[in-house]
Amino acid sequence: MGAFTAADVKKLREKTGAGMMDAKKALEGANGDIEAAVDALRAKGLATAQKKSSRTAAEGLVGVAIEGTKGVAVEVNSETDFVAKNDKFQDFVRKTTQVALGANTDDVETLKGMDYPDGGTIGDKLTDNVATIGENQQVRRMKTVTVDNGLVVPYMHNAVAPNLGKIGVLVALESEADTAKLEELGTKLAQHIAAAFPQALTADDLDAELIERERKIAAEKAAESGKPENVQEKMVDGAVAKFAKENALMSQILVHDNKTPIEQVVAQAGKDAGKPIVLKDYVRFQLGEGIEKEEADFAAEVAAAVKG
Repeated sequence: MGAFTAADVKKLREKTGAGMMDAKKALEGANGDIEAAVDALRAKGLATAQKKSSRTAAEGLVGVAIEGTKGVAVEVNSETDFVAKNDKFQDFVRKTTQVALGANTDDVETLKGMDYPDGGTIGDKLTDNVATIGENQQVRRMKTVTVDNGLVVPYMHNAVAPNLGKIGVLVALESEADTAKLEELGTKLAQHIAAAFPQALTADDLDAELIERERKIAAEKAAESGKPENVQEKMVDGAVAKFAKENALMSQILVHDNKTPIEQVVAQAGKDAGKPIVLKDYVRFQLGEGIEKEEADFAAEVAAAVKG
């Protein structure tokens, strides 16, 4: 099978929904590179646009904390979900997130050097946890959002405890509107963000490499259509514009009604509140996003356990 395995074919099929032979041929053409194979299948119309999967492999917890016009989200990873349910681990994530709220940085290494409420530093406590619980743990990332006037609204999807769970969202609303109105809007937007996977606030904020990747895929599709070059150019521009619209938060359609763009939702909320409201920023941390565990052969694991 060359530079790839049966597990790679399975993984590609799960990512794209492509058939067995199509996935195998795509991997052969990509010399085993799964992401390149995904692009090849999409160019041939054999795979749908790739979204960030909600099926993530890493365990642990996301914590969120707010104080008026400031909020922070922190992700702490563990090897197993069992540890994530451990009271000591949850207490660590909660306290670390609270310390992060007072930090003037989003740098994890700086955070690990800050004082832990129970003594020592966060890094010291993390080392102690690893030794005590017997499992590797890491403070993976953090992000802070602030507004000058207004509110930062938190939301935790699949919460296992207050402000701890699998998907943490913060919505930063700049406004002089009534706090209750901002909280209502912020919660609605946060629920949408949790469900809709926006990749940037606006189309202009989308990663340039991501847009270029979509443009190349669209160009391959257009070339296969056999249409005139000027028509192909319009097809590519249209495909890229559609991708940007679907992945930028402000132009996404609200999941609650499936018809209103988020930009209009915010504008209407401002009119109803009698004060302008600006969606300044947001955070969406999904546990393990971008991390893939090495998939072990289950039969081999059992055999190894029996031998041990």
